[in-house]
Amino acid sequence: MAKILIIGAGGVAGVAAYKCAEAAQKTGVFDSVALASRTLVRCEAVAANVRKRLGYDIPVFQVDADDAPALCELLRRVRPDIVLNLALPYQDLHIMDACLACGVNYVDTANYEPRDTAKFEYKWQWAYRERFQEAGLMALLGSGFDPGVTNVFAAWGLRHKLDAIHVLDIIDCNAGSHGQAFATNFNPEINIREVTARGRYFEHGEWVETDPLSWAMEVDFPDGIGKKRCYLMFHEELESLSINLPGLRRARFWMTFSESYLNYLRVFESVGLTGIKPVSFRGAEIVPLQFLAALLPDPASLGRHSSGKTCIGDVLTGLKDGAKACCYIYNICDHARCFEETGSQAISYTTGVPAMIGAKLMAEGVWRKPGVWNLEQLDPDPFMENLNQYGLPWQCVDRDPAQ
Repeated sequence: MAKILIIGAGGVAGVAAYKCAEAAQKTGVFDSVALASRTLVRCEAVAANVRKRLGYDIPVFQVDADDAPALCELLRRVRPDIVLNLALPYQDLHIMDACLACGVNYVDTANYEPRDTAKFEYKWQWAYRERFQEAGLMALLGSGFDPGVTNVFAAWGLRHKLDAIHVLDIIDCNAGSHGQAFATNFNPEINIREVTARGRYFEHGEWVETDPLSWAMEVDFPDGIGKKRCYLMFHEELESLSINLPGLRRARFWMTFSESYLNYLRVFESVGLTGIKPVSFRGAEIVPLQFLAALLPDPASLGRHSSGKTCIGDVLTGLKDGAKACCYIYNICDHARCFEETGSQAISYTTGVPAMIGAKLMAEGVWRKPGVWNLEQLDPDPFMENLNQYGLPWQCVDRDPAQ
């Protein structure tokens, strides 16, 4: 059994707290689940939701995740075995520092990026590898869906479906509707920074850059979703998969956006509202994107308004027994079903469930390896089994490699 402390109180943390409580009740893997965030009232709302749905009590705490000494004080008070970091990516290194100082294992769902530069990559966190090894602690990076499940899909496909993966296309489709004029399905500041960044993909050992959202293709999605337009973006799992998948020749990430979303985004960009550099406004310094994010709907509030489905998966093309082969591994998730179970929409659900599973496998000792690891470096089979058990069932279908 293990004690787990979740840091963050947004939509993903709400799902992760629910699922940790569910796992604690089902298996006893967690003997306590605690929650901390800068805003105590948000923690209290998450705890109340879990108590109402499962009858499980979660103690809550206030902490500023930018304050390493305050984090250490909280860790010494709660004494968790695992910290599940669902705060902002800017805070990853502070939380990792606190875990090292207090002897606590670490899990997150998104890699670090500096506040003043819209550039996320793993180099800052990979630099902690030796320190975690020497401390006998494990840091598990990117245990969400993408990154996270998409990494595991690739590792599972390489073990069970293909002898070599030459081409990887990760395709993320949200075919749902939330009824808002414009809203993001996770933290608005992080979402918009990600979408407006230059695209990047891996090919023949090099990184190729594109203008933001300048490449697109039409994909026919399963389960009645149908044809949607997908745009090429850079996503963090490409960085680790390009290193950890031997023989990989090309890796790309694609995401669907509605024309309405893109039109709003173009307007925001054109008037400077997506800027991340401070500007002077009536004697005060404000960051335009942070101001915009404050005006947009809270993603945690979208669940009751959301309908439709998500479809996220990997198309893997390579060799099997010397012949060309291709398979598609994916999950379909329904917004309304997620809200009925947890009170959150499917985007939060598809991130919060894998976050719990990564922590669960570490707590069970199934994944327990000192150092800093990405999910594709670990045994994919138990993770895939847990996806089916905790609400994210997956499918794998063979495809014609010539298509």
